[in-house]
Amino acid sequence: MKLVSAEEAVKFINTGDHVFIQSVAAAPQTLIKAMTARANELRNIEIYHLHTEGEAEYIKPEHRNTFHTNAFFIGANVRKAVASGEADFIPCFLSEVPLLMRREIIPIEVALIHVSPPDKHGYCSLGTSVDVSVAGVQMAETVIAQINPNMPRTHGDGVLHIDEIDYGVEVTDEIPELPEMEPTPEELAIGEHCAELIEDGATLQMGIGAIPNAVLKALTNHRDLGVHTEMFSDGLIPLLEKGIVNGKKKRVHPKKVVASFVMGTRKLYDFIDDNPEIAMLDVAYVNDPHVIRRNPKVTAINSAIEVDLTGQVCADSIGARMYSGVGGQMDFIRGASLSEGGKPIIALPSTTAKGESKIVHFLKEGGGVVTTRANVHYVVTEHGVANLYGKTLRQRAKELIRIAHPNHREELQKQAFERFKTLD
Repeated sequence: MKLVSAEEAVKFINTGDHVFIQSVAAAPQTLIKAMTARANELRNIEIYHLHTEGEAEYIKPEHRNTFHTNAFFIGANVRKAVASGEADFIPCFLSEVPLLMRREIIPIEVALIHVSPPDKHGYCSLGTSVDVSVAGVQMAETVIAQINPNMPRTHGDGVLHIDEIDYGVEVTDEIPELPEMEPTPEELAIGEHCAELIEDGATLQMGIGAIPNAVLKALTNHRDLGVHTEMFSDGLIPLLEKGIVNGKKKRVHPKKVVASFVMGTRKLYDFIDDNPEIAMLDVAYVNDPHVIRRNPKVTAINSAIEVDLTGQVCADSIGARMYSGVGGQMDFIRGASLSEGGKPIIALPSTTAKGESKIVHFLKEGGGVVTTRANVHYVVTEHGVANLYGKTLRQRAKELIRIAHPNHREELQKQAFERFKTLD
């Protein structure tokens, strides 16, 4: 590894290169800004990444002749660009994104990453985001790294030697934080309903946000829980500190919390720093349904934008407008359904902020089906739990109408009757 300035490092990006940018909180902002500053010197740069925190200056309209963004998961910083056609979305299960790079379906010439300083043996860590970044590093011809003492050193697949890094840039950037969100009464009710489905000894997967935090708050009387998840945030820390999450019943990586990336506050980053209890692993492994299913009672809790009366789940778009991505929902829904005693759960508020029902007769035109009706078992709102597994279409409609918001149940019943002729 050669230590250089950010401006010198990005000179090794050439016209026509495919550039991978590390994910979520680990997006290397100093390198991104230096690369974008070369916009007038470069052309036809293809950029690939998952959701990234911070600015994405390369998607500005004035840079359209230089940079073209391809997102595997759409964050707020590129959502408008995707909607306007300035950037593109690649639908793909999160577990398979590394394969696209490893099979060179998507070639990578340059990887821009963000690592902890090397230890006395010369090893750095990918810190908060291992996810698809391991594959990006492995397949890149040139690896350029921000080296930052604020990046936590995590154990697992994200450990790389300085010999694997071509150019290092020393920075002291703050790692982006996501403040803990206080759940609303509706979200707390959803959390309580989900917690009732979670058994002692279960292995949990849940994401980031108010509903996952509400679920975690409701687990204080549970015992011997484990975690095998693509991501987690601060809400998990109290359960680990109290021993409620201890991983004793897990069959895969017992007594370890398995994840591929984290996003939260500085408290979370300090908690995972050099913590052997946390295993940050390649998402091709973490999200592999065949790995997931090996743990007992896998309970996967995922969100949705809409669920129709037959159980189809739209989770990546609002109608035809792309909003997020496929992510790992299907990886874990399938893994949980195949796990011994497993429970795949879709959890969502019954209405939008505008009061529209999220339980709908038909998905909005253009809405994407991320999880098919055949894969859905449980749907949870603040009004209760609908168990769709093994149910007919008419039975599913009755179950879902029961947990819809009371203001919308009558209309949903009329629509269901028109479609199915009877709900008896």
